[in-house]
Amino acid sequence: MKTIVLQPDAIHGGNLILVNAKHPYWMGKNRGNLVPVNRWERHVLLDGYAVKLLAELMEGMDGWRHIAAVSGWRSVREQQEIYAESLRENGKDFTEKFVALPDHSEHQTGLAIDLGLRQEKIDFICPEFPDTGICRKFRERALTFGFVERYPEGKERITGIAHEPWHFRYVGTPHAQIMAGQGLTLEEYIRFLRQYPYEKGSYSCHISGLKLSVSYLEAEKGKNTCLEIDERMAYSISGNNVDGYIITTAALRK
Repeated sequence: MKTIVLQPDAIHGGNLILVNAKHPYWMGKNRGNLVPVNRWERHVLLDGYAVKLLAELMEGMDGWRHIAAVSGWRSVREQQEIYAESLRENGKDFTEKFVALPDHSEHQTGLAIDLGLRQEKIDFICPEFPDTGICRKFRERALTFGFVERYPEGKERITGIAHEPWHFRYVGTPHAQIMAGQGLTLEEYIRFLRQYPYEKGSYSCHISGLKLSVSYLEAEKGKNTCLEIDERMAYSISGNNVDGYIITTAALRK
């Protein structure tokens, strides 16, 4: 067995951190490996690993020819400016529906991207991304590469954000597939996993021929959190930015 020691602030980092009106983003946990999403929109940055997978997704469907990267990582200053500008131009009701408060925006994590149909004029706040044609094809492929539509229709009361068919969040696999299969937003997924405590029970699924197990580990408040991992298992650990960690394991092939 291998002992893993997680420091208290580790709950604020990872692919599965929940950032919303109730749970702010901890800027100190930014991975720091932001890179341009493609060669056309070099000003749009995203987490490096997410960019790698997004590139594979797009390459398989010649996606960047028809789809534009509208907005990726934002600094807190940029988010403040966008929020203030939207208040002036669109009013409070619109802004509260479509623009997160500074420090409460997924865009500050480097794991979220807004996409739109590539055309002469693209709305920065609400780009056009219909459930038809190339956009539908993107949605059909996105889960395999770990991306979910973060703010689906009918879940507005849960997410606190209006339906945004253009906003995608990298959560990784198998989490994207589980969330879609169970019809869960990230808020709901965090709660869902609490019924699968680490070393007492886990949610199992098969992805690409691998059996994966997902479980939740509550963080020790104000202390390091320790766990034992079977050395025969591949694993990943993500904080949830709320109260603990999501542990994903897979048996290593012999």
